[in-house]
Amino acid sequence: MAKAGIRSRPAAQGSERSAHTRQQLVDAAIETLKTEGYVGASARVIAQRAGLNQGLIFYHFGSVVGLLLAALDAVSEERLRLYSAAVSDVTTPSQLVETAEGIFRNDLDAGYITVLVEMIAGASSTPGLGPEVAARVRPWRAFAESTIGSAVGNSPLGAVLPVEDVSYAVVALYLGMEMLTHLGGDAEPSLALFSHAKQLASLLEAMTTPTPTKEPT
Repeated sequence: MAKAGIRSRPAAQGSERSAHTRQQLVDAAIETLKTEGYVGASARVIAQRAGLNQGLIFYHFGSVVGLLLAALDAVSEERLRLYSAAVSDVTTPSQLVETAEGIFRNDLDAGYITVLVEMIAGASSTPGLGPEVAARVRPWRAFAESTIGSAVGNSPLGAVLPVEDVSYAVVALYLGMEMLTHLGGDAEPSLALFSHAKQLASLLEAMTTPTPTKEPT
């Protein structure tokens, strides 16, 4: 077994082989966070999963935390890309809630939000990690704000809804639901919230849709 701090002879930085090695380590880190959590994501465990010398972690990323942040970056970029595609045709609050439920179910199956949840958990015990994770949550908030704004912007609801505040609440609620589902192993309470949200969205749409005026006869 390779010892921490001992390097193999990796290819020059930026080469195809180097990029492949980095990707192997990032993929292994993602899977390790999903299955072992932050506390189990050691250099030894990640390197074994990748089938690589653990010294490569420190060569390419500087530290295990650096690798785990790179893993979070990779997951965030991929999920935001998929989320953007999923909401591209959303125009109403009801459609938005329905789409969000599909995204939530997909995330539970894939375990990607677990990566973020584990990094948030790790921030409580790792000095300096909190601000790094918080910086990586900001794009999620910006995405939520943009999406919610698009869904309600053309309705009377858009004039009174504090979109920025709501987007913050949505991201916090989403992460909280994922964390509780992860801890309890039961997704039904979270899925029930989506059902209630769809009913509320439909009600708000009905209340804020202007009543057509009749043409004088």
